[in-house]
Amino acid sequence: MPTEPTYLIVGASLAGAKAAETLRSEGFDGRVILLGSETERPYERPPLSKGYLLGKEDKSVIYVHEEGWYAEHEVDLRRGVTVASLDPAGRTVTTADGESIGYDRLLLATGASPRRLNMPGADRDGVLYLRTVGDSERLAAAFRGGGRVVTVGAGWIGLEATAAAREAGCEVTVVEPEPTALYRALGPEMGEMFADLHREHGVEFRFGESVSELRGPGGSVGEVITSSGAALPADIVVVGIGAVPNTGLAADAGLEIANGVVADAALRTSGPGIYAAGDLANSYHPLLGRRVRVEHWANALNSGPAAARSMLGQDVAYDPVPYFYSDQYDLGMETAGLPEPGTYDEVLYMGDRPGREFIAFWLHEGAVVAGMNVNVWDVSDDIQALIRSGRQVDPARLTDPDIPIAEV
Repeated sequence: MPTEPTYLIVGASLAGAKAAETLRSEGFDGRVILLGSETERPYERPPLSKGYLLGKEDKSVIYVHEEGWYAEHEVDLRRGVTVASLDPAGRTVTTADGESIGYDRLLLATGASPRRLNMPGADRDGVLYLRTVGDSERLAAAFRGGGRVVTVGAGWIGLEATAAAREAGCEVTVVEPEPTALYRALGPEMGEMFADLHREHGVEFRFGESVSELRGPGGSVGEVITSSGAALPADIVVVGIGAVPNTGLAADAGLEIANGVVADAALRTSGPGIYAAGDLANSYHPLLGRRVRVEHWANALNSGPAAARSMLGQDVAYDPVPYFYSDQYDLGMETAGLPEPGTYDEVLYMGDRPGREFIAFWLHEGAVVAGMNVNVWDVSDDIQALIRSGRQVDPARLTDPDIPIAEV
């Protein structure tokens, strides 16, 4: 009598949990094992820098499933388990405790870790990062004490943490080597709008500067020294300088690595029967015509199920238009596409830019490659459809508020 197949998921993340859910909803009745290094059950990360960090949402909102869901669906969730090694030829993993677990199909969903500061004083108390629920709770507690915050990095995490610190009454200075906020994510045009938003809420920016040293009394941080020689008083330092994919397990096993674990459009890696999803995967994107690694929530939400269907032998071409959102103060926005500098040659706008109720469109050779709706809702699907079409558009019609995006 043949043994039932085992599908193993390493990484009890949003991607991992949604993959397990999809395996069951698609009718897979073999063993599903979900291993997570954290003691929490799988949770979503957006609330950690938004509502939960601000104290506006209860912890219950972060979880992917209710506590009993895993047992009810015969998903063997094992918390606090770290995988130490992977043997692709033997189709086994070994945990840090020495347990060997065999598999027929393996999904790697180990995510990413915050990029760490590497300079004198980087290990001082009061230097905080934001990735896990514990990180979010430590930040929230620190912000409640008020005081002086220096945020290192004006990316999404840095700015959302900055907004939370200001709402808690902290003084905040942001140090960023690029010429404006969100420069690598959005380019200068929209990046400067976010910088202005934060300035209006009392945030000071020091663009074109980096951090060279952290000093303070005893083992605590007290001031941040920048590349210009400025000494910025700091009770708390929030570090948001990007994330590094957790490729160690895959790299040690000989899988192809390049800014993440390399995967094809079906999220298959170079290892037999091994798949990758979420922040970890640098997968070929048919729509964009290149490999991309996307760290946003929607990618974790959607790539886990796509990987699960691929594991089941279904025909998968994972190519959603990248999507992300952010809430800062009274501004809410959604972005479709990846409007990185160098990928567009023009930015057009429809709506009220001074009032921050508008849509921005990034174009390349007359076609829309990305769009952001700012305090305007129920348009993201149409923007994504326009991007997916790849067709050239009439700028006058695109920016006419009386013409629906679907009819441009």
